[in-house]
Amino acid sequence: MTAVLHSFEGILTILIIIMTGFVLSKKGWFSDDSVSLISRLVTNVTLPTYMMSMLLVSFTRDSLLHLVHGLPIPVLSMTIGYCMGHLVARLIHVHPARRGIFSSVFFLSNTIFIGLPLTLALFDESAVPSVMVYYMANTTFFWVLVAHDIAVDGQGGIAPPLLSMKTLKSVISPPLLGFIFGVLFLLLGWTLPQPILKAFKYIGGMTTPLAMIFIGIAISKYRWADIHLDREVVLAVLGRYVFSPLLVLALVPFFPVPVLMKQVFVMLAAMPAMTNTSIVAKYYGADYQYAAMLTVITTCLAIVVIPFYMWVLQG
Repeated sequence: MTAVLHSFEGILTILIIIMTGFVLSKKGWFSDDSVSLISRLVTNVTLPTYMMSMLLVSFTRDSLLHLVHGLPIPVLSMTIGYCMGHLVARLIHVHPARRGIFSSVFFLSNTIFIGLPLTLALFDESAVPSVMVYYMANTTFFWVLVAHDIAVDGQGGIAPPLLSMKTLKSVISPPLLGFIFGVLFLLLGWTLPQPILKAFKYIGGMTTPLAMIFIGIAISKYRWADIHLDREVVLAVLGRYVFSPLLVLALVPFFPVPVLMKQVFVMLAAMPAMTNTSIVAKYYGADYQYAAMLTVITTCLAIVVIPFYMWVLQG
């Protein structure tokens, strides 16, 4: 019961920050330039520093290599989820300018900003290594595949040539570079000077509140009359909260990893959509309000869904 109450508290905290952005936007605090500035700041500055500092603080070279044994589970589940998300998007005729966003919501979860604190509430600090394994797969899929797909969304569904500077820029993004450099530093046994590492932690710590405030701003500019549970929204939510966790649950018996890691993977697969989806959509000129709407809907539903999955796992 304590873990369930912690899950309610974590979700409500996120919603309060989103509502802060919403209310301030309604009061006229943010112009279009302000929204673009937040998007650039998160994508180019706070997320890269957050990823690098998180890896260097939470991992050692040995722990990183040891945990790789559990990596096939999230990689396989996300590969299937990615293909299924795009297949569903085509079958129900999602607009080409929204398919990358739909797919992201369908199969990727909010592993760090919501998943980490809620998983800690359920399993304590022993769950952190398993969370980071899932996070590595989740982050790689987002910044290598989904970020490119959302960039395609921003061009009206027209994919750029495979070998072009535009494609390279959409894939080799600053957050992905921060992740890559963090892994390289760990593998080579390097570290950052303490003043730089602390600065990275402080700067990266702005990522969650800025992302939530951005979503609140985006929702404030969305017409409430346009927010309805149509077929796209329902299937995106089913992918997020039914297909993804059940897929992980079906895969874990085939891999010889600790029971705790299996439970954490199932829990993380049932988290809300990534907040970065709307940030990246704005950055690449895609429909960021559509992305923000799906993010808020899945976050609100998490008030019921996450406690349910926690209860199931505890049982």
